[in-house]
Amino acid sequence: MNQPAIERALARIAHEIAELDLNGNEVALVGIQRGGVPLAERLRRLLSGIWNQSVPLGTLDVSMHRDDLSRRAAPNVQPTVIPFDVTGKTVVLVDDVLFSGRTVRAALDALNDFGRPTRIQLAVLIDRGHRELPIRADFIGKNVSTSLSEKVHVRLSGAGGSDEVVVEKNP
Repeated sequence: MNQPAIERALARIAHEIAELDLNGNEVALVGIQRGGVPLAERLRRLLSGIWNQSVPLGTLDVSMHRDDLSRRAAPNVQPTVIPFDVTGKTVVLVDDVLFSGRTVRAALDALNDFGRPTRIQLAVLIDRGHRELPIRADFIGKNVSTSLSEKVHVRLSGAGGSDEVVVEKNP
């Protein structure tokens, strides 16, 4: 995907999210560290424009909630900041790539530490399949068929840069 395709996918996701709550009072976005955070920020800008009001935004690190923690080197822990009460909200978890589902499972566990949302939904830019857990995204930018020997890279640059999604073979 190139930059215009990513922008179109995010605009479509934002409008699908907006259909959940036409006035935007009950929806909050939580970006999963690291790839989901810039996407959640972009979705927040789009939704704020649709609803003409600010949308609550948080970031969530799932490193210590992963079920493969014992098989990884020391985790690179990022900040978790959820400056609002999730109780009673529809929380939309945002990530860049949905693969096995294990990161999302960890995010669900981590989010429970902050309250009990009315509903939790998942928005991803890329769904590459190969699920190991019964998890699916509610909002998908693009489904990309991959093999297990491939890796999906989502590269989002800052202002003035170019965004892209690239599928590469693992060596």
